[in-house]
Amino acid sequence: MLTAALLSLAVVFVAELGDKSQLITMTYALRHRWWVVLTGVGIAACLVHGLSVTIGHFLGTTLPERPIAFAAAIAFLMFAVWTWREGRTDDGDDDVRVAEPRFVVFAIISSFVLAELGDKTMLATVALASDNDAVGVWVGATIGMVLADGVAIVVGALLHKRLPEGFLHGLASLLFLLFGLWMLFDAALGWRAVAFVATGGAAATVAIVVGVRAVRRHRSGADDGAAPSVPLESSPESA
Repeated sequence: MLTAALLSLAVVFVAELGDKSQLITMTYALRHRWWVVLTGVGIAACLVHGLSVTIGHFLGTTLPERPIAFAAAIAFLMFAVWTWREGRTDDGDDDVRVAEPRFVVFAIISSFVLAELGDKTMLATVALASDNDAVGVWVGATIGMVLADGVAIVVGALLHKRLPEGFLHGLASLLFLLFGLWMLFDAALGWRAVAFVATGGAAATVAIVVGVRAVRRHRSGADDGAAPSVPLESSPESA
């Protein structure tokens, strides 16, 4: 069991480095408390790898990839709209933070489960469970995913402390949009070229809009900061 746990931990940790789940974790950590994100990631990892071990140990089959990818794409697009609307209605107080434990954990769990189903990490866990101790594989894979995504949580938390709130809302919304478009066109429909065009076009459009708004704000600030010139009146000379 220990050997299976250590092997699964190493395999899943390496497989998660640079994977989309790390980016998703960082996206959530940009907007929410680190312990809320870590809780959601931990629960999702237990569920995903529990299912993977069950499939590998008892069935030896995989889940249909395209329907799951389509559901994940729709979920990420919904999260993009939700985050964008949250940013527009947030007036700078902590009202959004109060609702985190009730709503954000569920969003993290659902997005992670949908994103990981059929992913290479899940397939690796299925393969490991078919030849090794099932409990050891489940424990090791879960810990490996939590550790790898913990790195992303640290990065997101550091950025959260250093970047403006409005910028973080926009960045998180954009990342969810790109995730959703990529999974829709690439994983669900199999149109990788269209996925490149769609995600690249969306990113370029957002960059242009942000740039134009930044220039307008800069010009508006420069105009407001320029003090109007007041002509000096010379005092009449005494006779």
